[in-house]
Amino acid sequence: MNSQKRPKAIVIAGPTASGKTQLGIDLALGLKGEIINADSMQVYRGLDIGTAKPGIEERKGIIHHLIDVADPDEEFNTAIYRSMALPVISDINSRGNTCFIVGGSGLYIKGLIKGLLYCPRTDLKIREKLKKECEKLGSDALHQRLGKLDPESADTIHPNDRIRIIRALEIIFLTNRPLSDLKKNHGFKDQNLLTLKLCLNVDRENLYQRINDRSVAMVEAGLPEETEKILKKGYSPDLKPMKSIGYRHMIKYLKGEWSIEEATHKLQMDTRRYAKRQITWFRSDPEFIWIDPQNYEFALDTIRNFLIETSQSKL
Repeated sequence: MNSQKRPKAIVIAGPTASGKTQLGIDLALGLKGEIINADSMQVYRGLDIGTAKPGIEERKGIIHHLIDVADPDEEFNTAIYRSMALPVISDINSRGNTCFIVGGSGLYIKGLIKGLLYCPRTDLKIREKLKKECEKLGSDALHQRLGKLDPESADTIHPNDRIRIIRALEIIFLTNRPLSDLKKNHGFKDQNLLTLKLCLNVDRENLYQRINDRSVAMVEAGLPEETEKILKKGYSPDLKPMKSIGYRHMIKYLKGEWSIEEATHKLQMDTRRYAKRQITWFRSDPEFIWIDPQNYEFALDTIRNFLIETSQSKL
């Protein structure tokens, strides 16, 4: 396919608290850009403080897409995200603007750019059986089982991520093949977009300090009250968004199971662990160019060169 016919997009990725939002906005201001959110939690209405969702003033007039597009109890996944994002990317390109995809949800970014792996539909009986086993034995036991059946997938899934562990085991039972094999056969080669992928490189010690400081700032800005407000609207604490980092910690506090100090400490710890997994995910993709979030000029020049070269290319 001629590269000129493929929509172009600039990916600004990186671990949480690395400065993606600010850099994305600054670059969009300098390049007549619009931003498509690539944070899996910022799609939900009402989840503002805990997702570090940019406010209206912070957006500095830059159009943001795919923020506040679902209620907390609505299903939202990579497939839905991709179906919504692709037309927006085409529209931004058609108007001569620069499209930025900004966020830290690696699966959303990969699914958008590389295409989706179509797996068998959920088998409720198998899913329920695995859930009961998980409740009885713990997610670590199921993770160990997955490690024996599909070690490659187990290496990429955290032992506490019961949802992904159960799904990986379910796929094995349904297809008699490990998820890692299905991924290899798929190849993720649906190259509908022409992309430049930048990832923010922050010193680990500095990043962890930023995470610790931001966690405290979120609590002081009203994260407990925001969580309570969502629950009072009738949304279940068992919903996927309410089990995400920040909200599940505040629910423990609101239930009286943790003090606010303990909830904040565990929020910091879990966010650092999440950032570490994000870094591992992005490091595994050789297409990413790692940049210093403070080096705006380098990022700007890299993007300008990409836009010029792809406009001239006849490949």
